[in-house]
Amino acid sequence: MPVTPTANEIRALISQCLSRDQHTFYSQLKRIGSGKSAEKNGKLDAFFTRVEKSLKQVEQRKAGCPIINYPDLPISDKRDDIAALINQHQVVILCGETGSGKTTQLPKICLELGRGFKGQIGHTQPRRLAAITVAQRIADELKTELGQQVGYKIRFQGKENDKTLVKLMTDGILLAEIKSDPFLSQYDTLILDEAHERSLNIDFLLGYMKWLLPKRPDLKLIVTSATIDPDRFSTHFNNAPVINVSGRTYPVEMRYRPVGVDSEQNQQDMLQGIVNAAGELHRDRAGDILVFLSGEREIREAAEALSKNHPKGYDILPLYSRLSGKEQAQIFKPHKKLRIVLATNVAETSLTVPGIRCVIDTGVARISRFSQRSKIQQLPIEPISQASA
Repeated sequence: MPVTPTANEIRALISQCLSRDQHTFYSQLKRIGSGKSAEKNGKLDAFFTRVEKSLKQVEQRKAGCPIINYPDLPISDKRDDIAALINQHQVVILCGETGSGKTTQLPKICLELGRGFKGQIGHTQPRRLAAITVAQRIADELKTELGQQVGYKIRFQGKENDKTLVKLMTDGILLAEIKSDPFLSQYDTLILDEAHERSLNIDFLLGYMKWLLPKRPDLKLIVTSATIDPDRFSTHFNNAPVINVSGRTYPVEMRYRPVGVDSEQNQQDMLQGIVNAAGELHRDRAGDILVFLSGEREIREAAEALSKNHPKGYDILPLYSRLSGKEQAQIFKPHKKLRIVLATNVAETSLTVPGIRCVIDTGVARISRFSQRSKIQQLPIEPISQASA
């Protein structure tokens, strides 16, 4: 006659199951324990069948994990230190400069630690375009098809399945999932990326995670920021450890080309300024050019102006969230012709456009502001400082 495991042994077994099943199993075990002895054996048999099924799914997810390699990026040199902190602490704050590789390499470090098997590694981005492009980049590095081990979910669109280990999404999607799953039980790890942007969504998530973490001791949280002041995030999470990852620095030549300040002529002056700057860089044989603009309309107008006046031999490529996936993918493909990429500030921190040698900044950007009068989040176009350009 087989020996029934002790309560502690059963709890240890449950802790190895899928994270989404664990709460249900603990509740069922409690009900079985309080029932009549005559009924327990039959219920325990059915219970262990469900536990065994969940354990098999965890093993299948482990078996489907791709081979992990790391490119030559600054974060790769510190991956052992980062892994040790994630192992030892429930919350880790990572401060990494733009281009350090934190967005694409952190999920891979988590996979190497055995995260992502009991539940998904949820990875939030503030913008839809960034969520899709980062998911595609990680999938390419892991040599897997997008939608399999690496997936994404944005509003009205998504690619994921039961095999998905890493899931990219906007912070708004994670907020929406809280409604149906308050304990976020489908995740065993969460990465809140670009937390320095401090939108309402990100601030709400930071507050919610502080409430949730004591109730989910198995859940790991990694908060990343590109700022030099991560201590505020650390203090919020009871002095969570902070690790800094520096980016690569290169010599940069700054050129300022003021345009007119007359509001009626400002847009026309700005377009002419972009055309003139592109021509100047072309004469210097500088290479691929990235132009920062404030929105889709401004990108379309600049593309039209450059198509009439741009130097020969350049491809003009827009980059904004409403483009189709195929059009967005053109930005990241290998190319031989020189390019002028017209983008919003999504290309400043959320993703890295390859091959860029020169940047033209128009000096304005859409800044997220909360209006006290209308009680809604707004995106007014505001001038930025020369230091921020």
